[in-house]
Amino acid sequence: MLQYNFDRIFKAKGIEKPFSYLRQAGFSANFATKVKQNKINRLSLDLLERLCIALICTPNDFMEWTPDKNQYTDKNHPLYELKRADKLMDLTKTLNALSLSKLEELEKLIKDNTQESSPV
Repeated sequence: MLQYNFDRIFKAKGIEKPFSYLRQAGFSANFATKVKQNKINRLSLDLLERLCIALICTPNDFMEWTPDKNQYTDKNHPLYELKRADKLMDLTKTLNALSLSKLEELEKLIKDNTQESSPV
């Protein structure tokens, strides 16, 4: 079953107040509430695009797939890319627990990787 999982992206981005974040990004209170509560079954392409722009992500980041136990799906099927781990690490807590030297290593790794992908 395919479904939206907005909590995953908010947690990964360190957004503690999704409703406020979405309102500040120009979304209606009704829509922000539905997203915050993961109560969206259908999403127009326009709104999906606006969410992707606001959260700097792709539609796949919102999607989650749980295979149907009664239906065989080949393990190489592209939908398996949307099968998510049960728990997403709390990045803020993990970073706060690192030593200064580990944080410096991580900062260098991030800089090196973002410089490679940025246009020259």
